[in-house]
Amino acid sequence: MRTDIFARLDREPEPPKIETPRMSRTRKALLGGTLAFYLAIVVAVLASSWLVTLDWKVMLFRPYQQWPGLHAFLDYFVVLGQRGPTAVMIAAWLGWRSWRQHTLRPLLALGAALLLLNVTVGAVKLGLGRLGPHYATRIGSAELFAGGDIFPSGHTANAVVTWGILAYLATTPRARRYLSILSSVVALGVGATTVYLGTHWLSDVLLGWAAGLLILLGLPWFEPVIGRTERAIFAVRERWRARRRAAAPSTPVAAGGPRPGQGPPGSSPDGEGPPREPITAGHAGLATANRSTGQLTQSRPHALRAERPPMTPGGNRRPARSRPAAGG
Repeated sequence: MRTDIFARLDREPEPPKIETPRMSRTRKALLGGTLAFYLAIVVAVLASSWLVTLDWKVMLFRPYQQWPGLHAFLDYFVVLGQRGPTAVMIAAWLGWRSWRQHTLRPLLALGAALLLLNVTVGAVKLGLGRLGPHYATRIGSAELFAGGDIFPSGHTANAVVTWGILAYLATTPRARRYLSILSSVVALGVGATTVYLGTHWLSDVLLGWAAGLLILLGLPWFEPVIGRTERAIFAVRERWRARRRAAAPSTPVAAGGPRPGQGPPGSSPDGEGPPREPITAGHAGLATANRSTGQLTQSRPHALRAERPPMTPGGNRRPARSRPAAGG
């Protein structure tokens, strides 16, 4: 019985060919514009420009105090931007897609996008070391190179990537359009929620949106690597299957045939030595083995049933019971 995780992929009919996105002129133009916006945000924060002033104005406005009724709901809504829960949900859906479409590309594309997200966003976070609004030390300061890890917003960038990958992997224009709208609403909502809760500056969220969008726009450049990785995984699977088939017995034992270590009828139990003569009821005696010498000896012959004297069926077999004489 096959138990590997790829066995079920072979039970479904072959799906239609799925076209992978390419780096078209429109995509390249969007990528260039997003990259320019990304660099502009970084320069504006480094220069402590008007954007940093706007950050402080929004922070001192304290939206969570202006609309306290939204706080309970947004505490749960912001989870849609956390990497752990969202990655598990999206991976479960894409795993089902992989099973239905006989391909590992959805899962590999998600893995590549998350890897790029961790590397790019994590490097900028640690490099700039910006403190969050709750840990700010001086009003009007950009709070850079202070050991923080808040710029850009990881929740926002993760929401853009994990929900946007659904639209990126859509197989029909209609599904891509609807999923693009859904991912945009979730990403915009998560970013605005972090500003409402006071966990991020406004510029953190702007840079998070740009960082996530750059990964989705540049993901087609990594499709050849994803394809080679998928082929390598399936090649390993085929080699593993070949080893299992080679290890399986090629000539199964027929039903009723001799078992290993058992010779033909009449031979010794271990299959070695001359065959022994079977002992039947017609022999004059029984052969018994002497445990001390290991030799066979002939015991006293027993009479066959036909040679025994017949017994009279009639009469009482029990001896007559003597009765005491009656006293006079």
